[in-house]
Formats: sequence, structure tokens, C-alpha cells
Amino acid sequence: MKIAFYDTKPYDKIWFEPMAKEAGMEMIFHESKLNEDTVMLAKECDAVCIFVNDTANKEVIEQLVGYGVKGILLRCAGFNNVDFRTAKDHITVYRVPSYSPEAVAEYTMAMILAVNRQIHRAYVRTKEFNFSIHGLMGIDLHDKVAGVIGTGKIGQMMIDILKGFKMKILAYDLFPNEKLDVDYVDLDTLLKESDVITLHCPLTAETKHIICKESIEKMKDGVILVNSSRGALIKTSDLIDGLNRKKFLGVGLDVYEEEEEYFFEDKSNEIVVDEELVRLTAYPNVIISSHQAFFTTEAMKAIAQVTIENAKSLIQGVSSQNEVKLLE
Repeated sequence: MKIAFYDTKPYDKIWFEPMAKEAGMEMIFHESKLNEDTVMLAKECDAVCIFVNDTANKEVIEQLVGYGVKGILLRCAGFNNVDFRTAKDHITVYRVPSYSPEAVAEYTMAMILAVNRQIHRAYVRTKEFNFSIHGLMGIDLHDKVAGVIGTGKIGQMMIDILKGFKMKILAYDLFPNEKLDVDYVDLDTLLKESDVITLHCPLTAETKHIICKESIEKMKDGVILVNSSRGALIKTSDLIDGLNRKKFLGVGLDVYEEEEEYFFEDKSNEIVVDEELVRLTAYPNVIISSHQAFFTTEAMKAIAQVTIENAKSLIQGVSSQNEVKLLE
């Protein structure tokens, strides 16, 4: 089996290279992302392995099918970058539905703590021997209300962590899990009553820009907002407007609406022309990280293991629970 591996980073090879060799697969690593200009690199391959910022749109999938590619192996949980209408009946799509919900939830909690207690600013100050704590005041999380939007595996782990801080939990999900010991409420109630709001839902037509001008207006003044799920859950221009009106105590973003060109890349020697991204970095109460919530040893190993198993299912023609069922 031959697999074209797109958007390769050095840490990908640590796990994928030996596992692929052991499974008898030929993994061809490409640093470039999958798109209309690079799809030809998949010629003579059985599958492509892609990540969150690769593009598998109509044009790309049509070319993949023309090359005889049988499968798309997503080494992530999200699949909003795949055009399922075009893929239907032509190419099989697999994902890694759960690699380490603990990793993402733990990182999300770290961001909540950091923006609340302004650890990022304190670090910079003390590096310059400024030991003043003026302007670094936060709030107690104990007895505050945490709103969790999305209660899949990551959301459930987030709820467990927040309970450890003795917070009251409100949850919202389009498909509530009645087995969870949590208070489900409508979205308006969650927005109005929460002191901390954290996003853990997939990006769909229903959830795109779930955080926008209207939803921000419903939030408490001084709310903490953290997004470690998908960037387009938040409408960036409306978030900036809310920041300008001092709506938020703090905002933590591990994802960004237009992150594709920047995240996972070193742009330190270039002029960044995304005005909204540049603007977000200027707010002292905003922390932005480069989509790293998943990035632990355990998660990377699990991603590689599950992706290799998905590749085996593809080549053997057997069913897999990791196959993304295409739209009717």
C-alpha cells in the first residue's frame, strides 16, 4: 500500500514512519498541504493522509478519484475540510475520532487559568525584572458557572475537570447525552449565566459562528471565552468588537477562523497580512496558540496507530467504525 502523506512536520515522522514500515506500507512524506496545486503528488498512491488545514474540496477529490486513490485518511477528528458530496460512492474517508480527549481538555483548562490569572503577562514582566502585580488580578473559579458547548468525549472530560474546580456546569449540545451528570440548558441560558464558556463542538452548518455579535451580547460582562475546537465557531470580527467593548475578562484561542495559512508554520520572518489575526495579538487579555491542544506524546502515538489501522481497513476492504459516513 502506498500513501501520500501531506503537510508533514518532523514530529509526524517520529510515529508514522516506523509504524508504516512495520505494517508493510510505503509512506511518501510531503511538506506541502493537499490542495489543487499539490494533488498530483498522490498519483499512483492508494490513499492520502491529511490534517486539519489540508483541502479536500470538489476539485481535489475529483482528481484523486481520477488517479485511482481509494481513500482519504484524516489524522484528526474533524472533517469539515472534506467535500462529502463529491466523495460519495467514489472515495472512502476515515478519521481518528478520539486520540486523547484528555490532552485537549487539559490544555483548555490551562488556557482558562492563564487568561484568568494573566500568567502570560506575568511571565513577560518577570523576564524584564518587573515584579509588580498591578493589573494582573483574576477571579476565583470556585463556585462560578462554566458553560460547556459540545459534550462529546472532549466536552465530557472538560466537565470532569471543571467539576474538580467546584464550578457549576451548564451544558449545551444539539444532541444531549442523557447519561451525563450535567445540567443541559438551551444556548441562550448558557450564554447569559456562564462566567466561563468553552467550545468543544464540531464545525458544521449549524455551529459555524455560534459565537457572534448576537451571542456575545447575551454573555455576562467579564466572561472568559476559550476555543480549542474549530476556528470558525467564532466570527472573528464580532469577537474583536466585543474585545473593544471590554466584554471579556479574557479570551483563549487555540484555533482561528483563518488559520490555514499560518498555524503550524514559522512566519516569524514574514509580514503577517491578516489584519484580524494581528489585531488579536495586540490585546493583553487574549492568548493565541497554534492549534496545539492535542499535542501530547500520547495523542500523537494514538493518532498514528489509529490512522494505520484505518489504512489497513481500506486496503482489506473491511468495515471500520472510523469511516465517516457520507451524505445521502
